[in-house]
Amino acid sequence: MTDTATTGAQRETFLDRIGIPHSLRWGFLAVLIFMTGNGTETNFISPHIETVLGSPATTVSTIISMYGVSVLVGSYLSGVLADLWGPRRVMQLGVVVWVVFELLFLASLALGSLPLVFLTYFLRGFGYPLFAFAFLVWVNVVTPVERNGKAVGWFYVMFTGGLPTLGSLYALGMIPAFGGGTGGETGAMVASIALVVIGFLIAQFAVHEPRGDRRVASAELSTTEVLTAGLRLTARRPKILMGFLVRLINTAPQYGMFIILPTVIADELGWGQSRWLIMTTLVYASNILLNAVFGAIGDKWGWRRTVQWFGVFGSALGLLAWWYVAHLVPAGSAWGFWAATAAGCLFGALLAGFVPMGAIMPALAPEQKGAAMAMYTTAAGGAAFLGAAVPAVVLAIGLGNASVVWAFVLLYVAAFVMVGYLKVPEDENRSAVAASR
Repeated sequence: MTDTATTGAQRETFLDRIGIPHSLRWGFLAVLIFMTGNGTETNFISPHIETVLGSPATTVSTIISMYGVSVLVGSYLSGVLADLWGPRRVMQLGVVVWVVFELLFLASLALGSLPLVFLTYFLRGFGYPLFAFAFLVWVNVVTPVERNGKAVGWFYVMFTGGLPTLGSLYALGMIPAFGGGTGGETGAMVASIALVVIGFLIAQFAVHEPRGDRRVASAELSTTEVLTAGLRLTARRPKILMGFLVRLINTAPQYGMFIILPTVIADELGWGQSRWLIMTTLVYASNILLNAVFGAIGDKWGWRRTVQWFGVFGSALGLLAWWYVAHLVPAGSAWGFWAATAAGCLFGALLAGFVPMGAIMPALAPEQKGAAMAMYTTAAGGAAFLGAAVPAVVLAIGLGNASVVWAFVLLYVAAFVMVGYLKVPEDENRSAVAASR
């Protein structure tokens, strides 16, 4: 049932027709601004910690990996707590966690304390998934199934628009504004708090859709049953587990590239930090432009087919192109930079082919959509952990950065196989119609 059908008085709007529920329109903007603040540090946090604390790259990789663990757990909690309390309360909790532990993280860096940096950055990782993915649950509650792919696509336009695209652009302006170097990076992180708060205020005071304030799960379910529903569903249904793993692999290379590429692009290949930030902005801008497009393609051509061929196969080719083009062109050359950036944009664009996974997961368990979305959001957050863990393990055993890239390609091969099993009736019927034309 659509939101407009629920109110009975409000006509369907242009936003509804393109996949953005009109009642949640300001929430999409809130996610964009919040995630821009969250994504400000993404492309410099690893070298920043190394420089400030004088820690080796392996130690910093461990810190980032553990941050990924908290994002993973927070992503699961975003789904089940939204089921239990309603999405708005979970979003409120997320912003409080983010702001408090960001301030403590910055203080820990100033003190030069490795244990406190580790602890505060880990705890801050719970913040953004509680905010962003609770809103995604809200979107799934409001959006009719025939537009679910589009709605998820628009969510990822905003999510990726902030992390890392506009976040990188914001850092590009803020770092020199605060004097450059590590001091400028610290200033940019302080300035990012303002964006996070603004995003929260928009969501809090401009979104009035009533289902965000109510429990999503059935009233008969106990608190324990709600909190464990996603785990129990995954244990019972292999397809949910496969969907979880596919979404986990989906954006893991994105986070892995944030660890290995800043130094490679800026220092080893001689393009500097500012060009690395420009590259990242353009790569993920290409993703933004196509998230909604692939959501619509999935709704027309088939969710599973779109994920398998554009998302998995296409992203694997794009990732290899990004890495190898950057190394084949003359290091430091202007035309080489733009060629490498174009290859990266291919990866960013095809990464959007995974968008229909957000429609596939609840369709795999239509009677337990909340639990299925809890596992989807867990995997979305867990991608940050997997993306950090792969380079941490590969580099720790003495292999190089190219091996990290190939490790991600092998994960895409596994995802390609698993997607073949994720068939749901409404999607297969759509695919059959599309194939007959």
